[in-house]
Amino acid sequence: MEEVNCPVKLTADIIGGKWKPLILFLLEGKIRRFGELQRLIPGMTKKMLTQHLRELEADGIIHRKVYAEVPPKVEYSLTRHGESLKPILELMSAWGKTHRARYGTRVDVRKSRATANGKVTPNGRGTPGHIEIAVKSATPAGHHRYKAESTLRPA
Repeated sequence: MEEVNCPVKLTADIIGGKWKPLILFLLEGKIRRFGELQRLIPGMTKKMLTQHLRELEADGIIHRKVYAEVPPKVEYSLTRHGESLKPILELMSAWGKTHRARYGTRVDVRKSRATANGKVTPNGRGTPGHIEIAVKSATPAGHHRYKAESTLRPA
């Protein structure tokens, strides 16, 4: 199969996905430590954050600075190349603000989709505004799958 030479696909491959745009937005004009990023993105696992930071570093989008301290201190920032993504991130932010009323929060979107074909339940931990959704879907063979999703807690 021939690889498509599309600039949008290239951009999506480098900065696309559920977490990378948010990581880049949080690093825009700032230097942040790993723990700070982890606190700012609830719902993202340590493993996933580490993986995405490594990929962005390998692609030259972010800079990782390690200090020779105990415990180790590591800071992340956008490279000059990464700063070139600022217009894209600003457009994404503006689009989200403009269309927030249409789509609501992620919680609302997931809730409306899940109630149509699944079940919405509180997480049982008593965290206000935090829900888990079990979505029931059928495979082509007629088997059922359940997918649990945990939404972001409101700030």
